Amino acid sequence: KVIGGGLPVGAFGGKREIMEYIAPLGPVYQAGTLSGNPMSMSAGLAMLNTLSDDEDFYQNLGKKVQMLTDGILAQAKANNIGMTANVVGGMFGLFFTDSNAVTNFNETSACDVGRFKKFYHLMLEEGIYMAPSAYEAGFVSKAHSDEDIQATIDAAGRVFAKL
Repeated sequence: KVIGGGLPVGAFGGKREIMEYIAPLGPVYQAGTLSGNPMSMSAGLAMLNTLSDDEDFYQNLGKKVQMLTDGILAQAKANNIGMTANVVGGMFGLFFTDSNAVTNFNETSACDVGRFKKFYHLMLEEGIYMAPSAYEAGFVSKAHSDEDIQATIDAAGRVFAKL
């Protein structure tokens, strides 16, 4: 998705000796609806420039996702709701469980998926769009401000009070 800046795009690659068979260098014609799409390529270039221009991008992204998950977990704890979170880079997963960690499919399946569904719909009512399934990751991006993250944490607190 990065090469398209979040827009639809298709790409493929391979060893030089194989790619040389592709036109215009070789005899194999390749085409696709999204191949070289100007809007996607412009968005992708802008994203790559953003990533290369901001030396602290990934560090700041990590801080944002940690702020979000720490805040949501604190709200859950304040409402006596068992929850844990997994974080990798800008991605996170929330799990309704009394367990301290969720590290595999069986542990994920043992979580309260029904409660997650209620949480998801109540967050929507609060104007916060989360990943719609306990089996999907949520994402934090550079576009999310500290105010956005705090608004999400505050909404989670109101939602947990209803669960």
